[in-house]
Amino acid sequence: MNHEDRKTTKEDKWVGALDPRIESIAATIVDSAILVHRELGPGLLESAYEVCLVHELTSRGLSVERQKSLPVRFRGLEIEAGYRLDLVVEDCIILELKAVDELSKVHYAQLLTYLKLSGHKLGFLINFNAVPLKNGIRRLVY
Repeated sequence: MNHEDRKTTKEDKWVGALDPRIESIAATIVDSAILVHRELGPGLLESAYEVCLVHELTSRGLSVERQKSLPVRFRGLEIEAGYRLDLVVEDCIILELKAVDELSKVHYAQLLTYLKLSGHKLGFLINFNAVPLKNGIRRLVY
């Protein structure tokens, strides 16, 4: 199921487009990722892109949490299973960074699960090995 295309009802947590503030932050994220990629190019480790992207986002006035712990909750049980969100920007957008040949279905599933477990609505998969980078950026709405 493509969550971005899904029909919504008033009972859903979100209805229609995301608010303008979130869309503005999303645009800044994409611009920042493209700038980092333009300067560094493909071929580095994910961790290098993470540090540089955090630097760029914070220089643009955004708050960013790195490697935020994400517990799994099941029927009153909370499991600290070692899941980490690469980046959370302004406490509303999850960034899952990759430096792989190509994104796979498991990468999409991972981000969708992170969105579900965290309660966030918007996330980006960013594959810094893609050339051009715009071919490696995927926006997912849950």
